Amino acid sequence: MSSLFDKLKSVAKRTLMPEKTVKEFDYATLPWIDKEGADIDAFVKQHPAAKGLSYDLAEKMKFWKKNGYVILEQSIQKEWLDQLWNEVEELIDHHEKYETLIRIDLPEYQSKPVQPIKDVPKKVLNGPYIKFMDFHENSVIGKKIMLHKNIVTFLQAVFNDKVIAMQSLLFKYGSQQATHQDFAYVVSEIPSHLAAAWIALEDVHIDSGPLFYYPGSHTIGKFDFGNGIFFNNKSTLNPNDFAKYLDQTCQNAGLKKETLLIKKGDVLLWHAALAHGGDEIRNKALTRKSYVCHYSSDSAFKHHRQSPNTEPIRRTINEADVFVNPQMLDQEDIFAEGKKM
Repeated sequence: MSSLFDKLKSVAKRTLMPEKTVKEFDYATLPWIDKEGADIDAFVKQHPAAKGLSYDLAEKMKFWKKNGYVILEQSIQKEWLDQLWNEVEELIDHHEKYETLIRIDLPEYQSKPVQPIKDVPKKVLNGPYIKFMDFHENSVIGKKIMLHKNIVTFLQAVFNDKVIAMQSLLFKYGSQQATHQDFAYVVSEIPSHLAAAWIALEDVHIDSGPLFYYPGSHTIGKFDFGNGIFFNNKSTLNPNDFAKYLDQTCQNAGLKKETLLIKKGDVLLWHAALAHGGDEIRNKALTRKSYVCHYSSDSAFKHHRQSPNTEPIRRTINEADVFVNPQMLDQEDIFAEGKKM
């Protein structure tokens, strides 16, 4: 998401961002499914985890290739989602006890938008424009949801590689974020090896600032920030320019903007280059509780972004990995109720 990881992006840029100017993804390193002639039926026949899913893997992969996203209906157990949100409420109610990082997109926090939750007033935490960053590091159930079999199996097939969970965000209210594509901001060593999950923690209302997206937009030409397709401190154009380009290019291509009105337990998975954003919150009383996770492949994401030169400590669930934050070891899995679930 475009403005969500500013504090952490600088580390990624220094260590992962290609130095040369890039205008498109490197075709040679694209996930196989994004290449011409990808035979999905043949792949699925050989895929060991294709059976026993709550969805038809081949059907979903064909939809993904054409549209740049899929929806996995009722894929996450509701009791898991309730447990996750109960932990978020505990985090808010007793924030002075915790170190979880929070991003605050309010004018008064412009000079320091990312802070430990213990330093942020409860009134602010309960309001809009707040993102709870990487809470999966603190939560066992957060990890289990992030690496749920239904998510991991699909992304494993997309990458044809082991799945690595990179980072997460929790929202209480809609983000109201302008149109963007994730690869420009969320960086892996192979930029096209990136995907995301938007997990509904409650039914989504049309007036709560729902997610919107342009099906098929993952195939449009990349935006040039003036120094390539990645936004950084050398870019001469900005996220507003990016949003205008995406909206106009999608409209010119005849791509229809769609609104995500899914139910609690549904999951939207999307391609690195799907153009999407957050609609206006028309009813300020409505929440839009959601859990957003970003993923890469084992080939493209080998180190925790806080420690790019050391071998990561891994947690493995459903044959996928998430790395332990080496700078917050004392906060790892402090919400442990999920071990029983």
